[in-house]
Amino acid sequence: MKKRAFTSLTALAIALSMVSTPFIPYSTQAVAAAEQAAPVFKDRSEIPEAYKWRLDHIYASVQDWEKDVAKVEEMAQAFTKHQGKLNSADALKKALDDYSDLMRLNDKAYVYANMALDVNSSNAELQKLADRTEKMYTLVSEKTAWLQPEIVAIPDGKMKNLLASKELAPYKMMLEDLIRTKPHSLSKEIEELLAKSLPLGSSPTNIYGMLSKDVRFPKIKDEKGNEVQLTRANFVSYLESKDQRVRKEAFQAYYKALTDFQDTFAQTLAAKVKADNYYADVRNYNSALEASLTPNNIPTKVYDELIDTVNENLPLLHRYISLKKKMLGVPELHMYDIYVPIVPSDDRYIPYEEGKKMVADGLQAMGGEYVKIMSEGMESGWVDVYSTDDKRNGAYQWGAYDTHPYVLLNYQGTLDDVFTIAHEMGHAMQSYYTNKTQPYITSNYPTFTAEVASTMNETLLFKDMYAKAETKAEKMYLLNHYLENFRSTLFRQTQFAEFERAIHEKEQAGESLNAEAIKKIYLDINKKYYGKDMVSDDEIAMEWARVSHFFNYKYYVYQYATSFAASQALAKQVLDEGDAAVERIQKNFLEAGNSAPPIEVLKAAGVDMSTSKPIEQAMEIFEETLNELEKLVNEK
Repeated sequence: MKKRAFTSLTALAIALSMVSTPFIPYSTQAVAAAEQAAPVFKDRSEIPEAYKWRLDHIYASVQDWEKDVAKVEEMAQAFTKHQGKLNSADALKKALDDYSDLMRLNDKAYVYANMALDVNSSNAELQKLADRTEKMYTLVSEKTAWLQPEIVAIPDGKMKNLLASKELAPYKMMLEDLIRTKPHSLSKEIEELLAKSLPLGSSPTNIYGMLSKDVRFPKIKDEKGNEVQLTRANFVSYLESKDQRVRKEAFQAYYKALTDFQDTFAQTLAAKVKADNYYADVRNYNSALEASLTPNNIPTKVYDELIDTVNENLPLLHRYISLKKKMLGVPELHMYDIYVPIVPSDDRYIPYEEGKKMVADGLQAMGGEYVKIMSEGMESGWVDVYSTDDKRNGAYQWGAYDTHPYVLLNYQGTLDDVFTIAHEMGHAMQSYYTNKTQPYITSNYPTFTAEVASTMNETLLFKDMYAKAETKAEKMYLLNHYLENFRSTLFRQTQFAEFERAIHEKEQAGESLNAEAIKKIYLDINKKYYGKDMVSDDEIAMEWARVSHFFNYKYYVYQYATSFAASQALAKQVLDEGDAAVERIQKNFLEAGNSAPPIEVLKAAGVDMSTSKPIEQAMEIFEETLNELEKLVNEK
């Protein structure tokens, strides 16, 4: 995921046996890698510099960063000189120019401090830096809070003339966005008050971050009976174990640890939902959903149609679950069995260097320039590769307008991790092209388009690997992997979206969001999605507590599903049309940023997300892929 926060929900796993994998066409590398295992680092100092991102590309020293923080604060204080003076195109342009300069530097300083902390969260000095930037950010919010209400207070006739002026052409999209939210803008005094409340509103997110780190998981026994430490980073790898006892033990131990803190997790989530609903209500939105989608010019019907269309196609997911149960040969299929590939495969460790090459080879369809820039970036300090105990879990791409893209990984050497590289580098390349093409003010592409390039990369990588597959076993494995992408993205993220809508509506109706209430909502939805052939174990009712998106954002996850559907269409165009599609997608999408409404950006690239048609077409692809796998399974 692109970070204004954090991401990819692709499973981060460690391989369990080290033997060559025939379907990956790098046989000499495979033999060399067969005896390797994922490196383990106790702290950051042990990691070779080649596998760390280069934050000194942003600031050579903390002293340089401090100078910019002080400059941001000075600029924020000075920005109020424009207040009450937006009476001409020239005056408005000067204010917006200063605003752009202020936010541009603010972003750079904020990114540096928070990325430094993300890879070394126990470092007290870095915690101070992050706290310092939060105060800086709050000051900036306070000192700029007057801008939006003053702009929207400009009479409609005068604003129409301002929008037609050449001086304000770079800011036309921004101004149109503000005008669209005019009914939800408040007085200067209230806007300033809300800005001061931002630290309170973000408290649940901060509490969740600390609480997640404080949860300690027990030791379990692996396939050989050895006692091993269960962690957030390796949890999914044990769910992929071929030994059901290991899967069950890891599953129960992990969720038992979360359940021990269920009331704290529940109160934290409830506080987050209350804050979402409060800010929506204060701004005169009908719901937090509307408040979340309106700034990006996305109708709420897009969200509702996604859930409705996926629900209509749940029989396809149930059919896949039935096939999974049959092929695993288990009398009962449990939630702890869901990550196990239904096609036998060798789970060798894939060295990071090999993973990079697989991604570069798999994305050749995007053209030589794209692959060259991406590959050079991975060699030039863009990526932070390996895990440590105090590194943020998951994966994301971040950066500022005046930096190159940065990618955080927790690479464990699985095939999923290779797809994560492709995913996050998709974000990185979109950021690269956008920042190269757009001015700062339209460079921050909205979340609705933020997951399209990343999932398109994953699809192109799959298509390349499948085209090279030579045996039935290879094809079956890859088809299963592709189907799992549909399950974990189109279906699962919609499941999350449905849960998120349900808890916000429950709180908005004045009902309690205690632990038992949240667990019941989650478990009921889980049962509906997975059907009668899946045992929805009681422990899964706590799964929401490990989904950081629920605590960090509001109404974000649905965009994984809509983006996945859009990416299927775009990937097909790249493969069918070649250079013409690549050129169209690069120009109209990768370089577009926020220069047009997101639905219009995607439409220009070749897919119309204003209707449910892309979701329906994605379901057709899922069914075709499922048919193909079932056909191979039934062949003698």
